[in-house]
Amino acid sequence: MSTDPSTIPPDMIPAQGSALTMGLEIPSLKSLYIEMYFKDVLLSSGTAFLVANDQSSHCALITNRHNVTGRHQETGECLDKKHGAIPDTIRIYFHKPPLERGEWHCVSLPLYKEDDSPWWIEHPRLGASADVVALNLKWGSDVQKLPYYLKTDLDRQKLVVRPAEPISVIGFPFGLSSTGHFPIWATGFMAQELGIVTPDNQTFLIDCRTRQGQSGSPVIAYRTNVFTYLNDNGRISTTMAAGVAKWEFLGIYSGRVNSESDLGRVWHVSAIEEVLAAAETAMPAPANPI
Repeated sequence: MSTDPSTIPPDMIPAQGSALTMGLEIPSLKSLYIEMYFKDVLLSSGTAFLVANDQSSHCALITNRHNVTGRHQETGECLDKKHGAIPDTIRIYFHKPPLERGEWHCVSLPLYKEDDSPWWIEHPRLGASADVVALNLKWGSDVQKLPYYLKTDLDRQKLVVRPAEPISVIGFPFGLSSTGHFPIWATGFMAQELGIVTPDNQTFLIDCRTRQGQSGSPVIAYRTNVFTYLNDNGRISTTMAAGVAKWEFLGIYSGRVNSESDLGRVWHVSAIEEVLAAAETAMPAPANPI
């Protein structure tokens, strides 16, 4: 784990026996295992994470739209072949504070209001075509909030990420975990330049052996010892710092382009920023946990 204090958010002070003293990397603490239910029937599992602008902002849960709709993002086909059902509840497995070893707290939230409209907030410009949604802005003291910060350098350190360089998808393939509800890191490569991303095309491709259950995973560029980044003058610089880890939060994994390929689609962090802004403006009073 990085010993660089600048990479540890001030609200994550290690306690004796906590997960932060287990040798876990901080991104391993940020991916959340989720399950989608119809009534009491488990339909699917996936991945989610919290985001916030900074340490004083609301935290919203971010996941893929197809996770909460239970339908294929492009065709609208029901994803549950066994029951033919779509989810009405999401269960989120948070770390239980303080970060005690192996302790999680499950929060269940309804996905629909009494009038059958959804609780989630979609992309304000792209709507249902964007596979990114936000849920809830307020969480109780019974959950440990460990978001990716969008407006600070804790998770966005201006690292330069080029084609063919490593990236990691941190989630729960097939509902599996490393232990407890800690995620698995699947590492692949950038398959294109990030400079191609535009406001009207907020996705990019990665080459990574991802599978079902990793939908909704955060995608990061994780680097140790040697870092290439954009400096304050907009120039590319390289620095070395032995024993230090840094990462760049890049976006949310959405799924493979087809079942025959390991090319996967990622919604860029700029799309998440827009969804969070829409949620902070439009989201009604948070759904009460079940």
